[in-house]
Amino acid sequence: MSVLRDAELATAFDHAARSYDALVAANPGYHAHLRRSARRLGLSGGGPAPRVLDLGCGTGASTAALAAVLPGADITAVDASAGMLRRAALRPWPTPVRFVQSPVERLAAAGVHGPFDAVFAAYLLRNTADPDAVLAQAHRLLAPGGRLAVHEYALSGRAAHRAVWNAVCGGFVLPVATLLGDGALYRHLRHSVVAFDTARQLARRVERAGFERVRVLPLPGWQTGITHTVVARRPFTADGGAGTAARRAGEEAGR
Repeated sequence: MSVLRDAELATAFDHAARSYDALVAANPGYHAHLRRSARRLGLSGGGPAPRVLDLGCGTGASTAALAAVLPGADITAVDASAGMLRRAALRPWPTPVRFVQSPVERLAAAGVHGPFDAVFAAYLLRNTADPDAVLAQAHRLLAPGGRLAVHEYALSGRAAHRAVWNAVCGGFVLPVATLLGDGALYRHLRHSVVAFDTARQLARRVERAGFERVRVLPLPGWQTGITHTVVARRPFTADGGAGTAARRAGEEAGR
């Protein structure tokens, strides 16, 4: 099983950055699904712009989804791959986005500090050596009542969905990626999904990290049963964390 980690994985992403956007564009619904997961953060309009942390931003597809759904948001986008970040910085951004190169586990050293109103993590957790440490970091960086959305390849557990995933990877993704010289990365992609949590296991992992109101939400199209959004909230502290955009969104959602 060819699963990459840490510096080895960052190097593979650096190499693949030049063709990454073209490959994901061939995935029906890829960008629409990211926008759907961004909406599932449940942040309301009006009031001060929310502070949003985009973990594992890659070439900026998840950042673009956040900017589209939350116009005016103060977005900090983080990735360990310098090559992916260079591609992200070339995009035309409607509002300034702060891009930071850093492993998620060392954000403080890179100058990334909370509190944030929301944390968005797309296709990140299964690529980390310690997903629990990443979730603990997200919990620390969120304001009381802050929202988390994990957009991830997390299989349903049904054999049919696993078979679809393996067929798509083996029949299309891997042959194309191998021609481009990025076979190692996309073999990692295939195996990392199979080896990672099911959607329900991922939800339980998020709960163990101290989040509440954890929900697993499916995504449509061919990725039904393959990709899910896990949404959750950091509990309010005793003082309620008054004044954050996340709390206002939570109050409005409960009406």
